Amino acid sequence: MIRIEPYGAEALLLTLAQTPSPDLPGRIARLADLVQQALGDAVIDLVPGWNTLLIHYDLLRYDLADIQARVTPIVEVWRQEPEAVQSPSRRHEVPVWYCGSDLESVAAACSLTVDAVIALHCGRDYLVGAIGFAPGFAYMGELDEQIVLPRLASPRPRVEAGSVAIAERMTAIYPQASPAGWHILGLSAWPLFDPQAEPPCPLAVGDRVRFVAVDEATYRAAGGQV
Repeated sequence: MIRIEPYGAEALLLTLAQTPSPDLPGRIARLADLVQQALGDAVIDLVPGWNTLLIHYDLLRYDLADIQARVTPIVEVWRQEPEAVQSPSRRHEVPVWYCGSDLESVAAACSLTVDAVIALHCGRDYLVGAIGFAPGFAYMGELDEQIVLPRLASPRPRVEAGSVAIAERMTAIYPQASPAGWHILGLSAWPLFDPQAEPPCPLAVGDRVRFVAVDEATYRAAGGQV
């Protein structure tokens, strides 16, 4: 059941499914394109989630009744489109030096060896389902069941930019140094956010990511710092 409801003074929240599915982020990206094309510069921002789309709109152009009336037929057109019609996604290979401070504790908690944790983390493609928390921070899922762990009971006040982490069924890379409550497995020198670039974030909702284990020398050669 699709829900369209106000979200604060100048935003509309579209809940597009009860639970996420593998194809849904790509379809939500497609819906965001349709909304942008139809509403133009009346749209201030579009924020896709795993099963939602948040539309920030210009209150000087539309009130709530106007925006709901305009968005509802767009959603209906999108709902009737074949699932194959969606925004194109890309696949990225992201190098990781697995040197994280939590690597051994994750292995112990999961009754695995460190090498097995690394192999499981590298062993599948991850779907980018949402981008948020910080600029360029991509929520990617899902982890192999064998390495699913809750978040840390007490978040760290700071982890380094490029920290590759896991929590619950998600994995992510911290684009900037920041507080963190996830388990740190390693470091990546792969650029995640550049405000001067277009687009500023190389990852988009619907993209797929495969992590590739590299050694310290390769990490440093790519510009990585410890």
